[in-house]
Amino acid sequence: MVLNELGARINGALQALSKESVIDSKAVDALLREICGALLESDVNVRLVHQLRENVKKQINMDDLATSSNKRKVIQTSVYDELCRLVDPGVQPWAPRKGKQNVIMFVGLQGSGKTTSCTKLALYYKRKGMKVGLVCADTFRAGAFDQLKQNASRAHIPFYGSYSEADPVRIALEGVGKFRKDRFDLIIVDTSGRHKQETELFLEMEQIAAAVKPDNTVFVMDGTIGQAADAQARAFKESVDIGSIIITKMDGHAKGGGAISAVAATGSPIIFIGTGEHMHDLDRFSARPFISKMLGMGDLTGLVETVQDMQLDKNTDMMKNIAKGVFTLKDMRDQLQNILKMGPLGKIMGMMPGMSPEMMQGFDSDESSKKLRSYMCVFDSMTEKELASDGKVFEDEARLMRVARGSGVRVVEIQALLHQHRQFGQIVKKMGGPNGMLGKMNPQAMQQMAKNPGAAMNPNMLKQMGGMSGVQKMVQQMGGMSGMQNMMKQMMGGGSGGAGGGMGGMQDMMAQMMGGMGGGGGGGGMGGMGGMQEMMAKMMGGMGGGR
Repeated sequence: MVLNELGARINGALQALSKESVIDSKAVDALLREICGALLESDVNVRLVHQLRENVKKQINMDDLATSSNKRKVIQTSVYDELCRLVDPGVQPWAPRKGKQNVIMFVGLQGSGKTTSCTKLALYYKRKGMKVGLVCADTFRAGAFDQLKQNASRAHIPFYGSYSEADPVRIALEGVGKFRKDRFDLIIVDTSGRHKQETELFLEMEQIAAAVKPDNTVFVMDGTIGQAADAQARAFKESVDIGSIIITKMDGHAKGGGAISAVAATGSPIIFIGTGEHMHDLDRFSARPFISKMLGMGDLTGLVETVQDMQLDKNTDMMKNIAKGVFTLKDMRDQLQNILKMGPLGKIMGMMPGMSPEMMQGFDSDESSKKLRSYMCVFDSMTEKELASDGKVFEDEARLMRVARGSGVRVVEIQALLHQHRQFGQIVKKMGGPNGMLGKMNPQAMQQMAKNPGAAMNPNMLKQMGGMSGVQKMVQQMGGMSGMQNMMKQMMGGGSGGAGGGMGGMQDMMAQMMGGMGGGGGGGGMGGMGGMQEMMAKMMGGMGGGR
């Protein structure tokens, strides 16, 4: 992925500093030299790199550090803060409000991914409950309307465009007028791609902006553009009022630092980044989570938002079953279904602290999602009675053959799925029931957890679970981090890990996180994001040396 190599180099430099026996000005200079070299090689503007270096050196006073008990932490925090400032102009991003008519105009270079990003953004806000419409005002590129029409139809989003009208200003006016009349919450206007040297197209862009009077103009920047980003971004900013930036194509292996330079050029905040071709491959951007993820420290904020959008707190059946020490096939189906809703496994795993690129191998391909979908076909071929069981009914070979024929999955794969279910069931029995960890809680606590799974992450609830040591012990019983990895890779066909890793693993952790975050408001019921990060850090062996 774009910036993975940059993140690895910066993280490597920070880790090298932590191994130094003596932290002096020489060690700091070596650290900054490596970080600045990595940024320049990633096409970050040289002026921004120089500024970052000077700011870090101003914050680090070696005389004051001489008496500091944790020099490394002070230096690492300074570097982390300056990296965040690199992608954060300090401007609050504009956001549409439901119930109010909002107009967004998309601008950018040819081939930057504007049309696809329009549909992705429309789908994002549609999931938030808004009534969204798309307008194609791109009459310059052949097939632009067809592309938007196809994308919008697939996402079930209303659209407007014309094959006969050649004036993009008129199309934009008519489309916005139509959706305003129908009381749409959000209207997104797609415009032609243009280069800073194309004067006529820039004039056209200004005319469209004057006609529709957008509440926000989004500049779509190709993540692979390189050093040209600064000049192009400034040209667009001089013609129209750029309010926000979307960086696309962040799923490739290009350098990607040039696009970040657009933030400084326009003084506008990045609001989303495109991470793939699929409609769900659009991630909300926030500076600190972005830098954390780049440095291998995860993105818990993004994970929380993903889970909250799913409203998993409305389904408490699984938590009740686990409290009783019961884990049915239906519980497993619902859990895997929730994971599928969250998007590609690689994307979700990348949000978790401590997940290095090496650990991500096997999770970042479409094969893992296909494997999950094949399992859903298996569950769909079962009767309600079979789903409500513990899986022992499939000792009957006739049942096994019937499900195999109905799902189109081989018998051996169904047997492997049942084996994983049995392993997880054993862990649930240890947790639930009268003698289990959850069974030892008082009835009021159990009722609270059943009504609100988010209570499981409450500090008081953690205390009843035996504190952090109790949680750690539970994770160890589940096979530890390596067991989690092996189990998930085995299920998704991403590795050969044996069954000895123990079920519970990553699946159980994800289930707890999905249940535990579903009801919170930005982590309110979890002791705050800091508490959640601390818990995740302890469970996964630390968040790395970047903060």
